[in-house]
Amino acid sequence: MGKHRASHGSGTPEYNGAGVSRASGRNVSRGEHTPVLLERCLELLSPALQGQHPVHVDATLGLGGHAEAVLAAHPSVTVVALDRDPHAIERSTQRLAPYADRIMLAHAAYDDLPDVLDRLALSTVDSILFDLGVSSMQLDDAARGFAYAQDAPLDMRMDPTRGVTAEEVVNSYPAAQLARVLRVYGEEKFATRIAAAIVRERTRAPITSSARLAELVRESIPAPARRTGGHPAKRSFQALRIEVNGELASLEAAMPAALDVLAVGGRVVVLAYHSLEDRMVKRALAERARSTAPVDLPVELPGTGPSLRLLTRGAERASEAEVAANPRAASVRLRAAERIDPDASASGPTKALHQPLARGHRGSKGDRNTAYPADRDINDEGE
Repeated sequence: MGKHRASHGSGTPEYNGAGVSRASGRNVSRGEHTPVLLERCLELLSPALQGQHPVHVDATLGLGGHAEAVLAAHPSVTVVALDRDPHAIERSTQRLAPYADRIMLAHAAYDDLPDVLDRLALSTVDSILFDLGVSSMQLDDAARGFAYAQDAPLDMRMDPTRGVTAEEVVNSYPAAQLARVLRVYGEEKFATRIAAAIVRERTRAPITSSARLAELVRESIPAPARRTGGHPAKRSFQALRIEVNGELASLEAAMPAALDVLAVGGRVVVLAYHSLEDRMVKRALAERARSTAPVDLPVELPGTGPSLRLLTRGAERASEAEVAANPRAASVRLRAAERIDPDASASGPTKALHQPLARGHRGSKGDRNTAYPADRDINDEGE
């Protein structure tokens, strides 16, 4: 996300017995944070939030921009907002104070959504938003160690209260395991060279600084390759962040769990920022958007019809105008779907074809798995 610093008060969340809090405290200045693809997200979510008492889940609260917009646009909606970072909960508590009676905040990762809803006695919800990746608040705080452009201890935990740090990873993983992390999660073609350099360096002294790690990575990449593609360390830092936070494993568990709790007519919107996330989202949605009946049957059997209708044709991208106004949107890929009754198509004479709605937004041509930027630069992160 972009470099901005929202000004907030010092209030803290007030947690109830369910481990979920109400936003409270005074409303304060919030800076000029602009959530990625905000208007498009609201457009996609709106049809699912027209009932008397709709429930919306913001699975990645961050600085609260998307949640605030949903609350403002839909006066009858209740928002359940999750974030694994307690600092995000604290800061969003202040931002969302005007809506304190309609929002529940939970210090939890998005794969904990079923447990959060159980504590709130909610069996279904009407809409869910995922805005994946690291937030600007985390990047702006140099002490968190996410940013390769700022020297800091190697932490990189989205939840600083638990889990292993990046320092532990780089100083304890065998070379082969380090190389796999860099190659798979960072799509770094010089992964083996970088891992070998890290292992050599740590035999002299532990690697504890983000600046030292960034320099090691830069020195390991051939000079011609360093001249293009942004900062040489960005892919390695992305890979370590994903490993430290178990991001892909969490997403793999969270997507089916989220789709399971969507009510019929409910909608899910996902903003992904690199190819690994987007491919996982694509597979999760596509799997439920097709029939499970034998292909040679001319009719749909009860319970075998699609349970999702895709709302985007492939992955939508931000328009050139939005990217110019908000560079953080440059690498975003948006996918969305609506929950439908799998038995609805069984009454027809032939299998139903559920085609995505055509939109004027830029799509990924043919939805090919074209290469993404390995990661957004420091100024390109979504909320």
